[in-house]
Amino acid sequence: MESSPARVLIVANRTAATPALLDAVRRRAAAGPCRFTLLVPRAAGALERLANPADISDGAAAEVLATALPLLGEAAGAAVDGRIGDPEPLMAIQDALNLVGFDEIILSTLPHRLSRWLHLDLPHKLSGLGVPVQTVVADDRAPVLT
Repeated sequence: MESSPARVLIVANRTAATPALLDAVRRRAAAGPCRFTLLVPRAAGALERLANPADISDGAAAEVLATALPLLGEAAGAAVDGRIGDPEPLMAIQDALNLVGFDEIILSTLPHRLSRWLHLDLPHKLSGLGVPVQTVVADDRAPVLT
């Protein structure tokens, strides 16, 4: 009896096409059958967070998906699906887990001095969701999406 491939949720924004994340995807793909989905939370500035989240544009997140999906697909050896999520990363991840279901999470973030996600202690919060979480931190010298 064959088991179905593991469903791996990649959560990234500005680091979605960095060498550290691409290497992590290659390693995970080599470890066993899996399918990847890239989740990009919509960008939200301080003023936008006070407004209705539905009013926040998907444009920047769509650009990240357009740039990163081909590179991630090459690293994975198969097409990678893409999703745009809630501006708050924890909410976006919880939505994806509840709506689609994933077996693992790869969280890709900026280095600590630049990362809002690390300052929010997102990796620790994700550990309580019941799925394994791998945190990948982009190298300071690596190009990031702007």
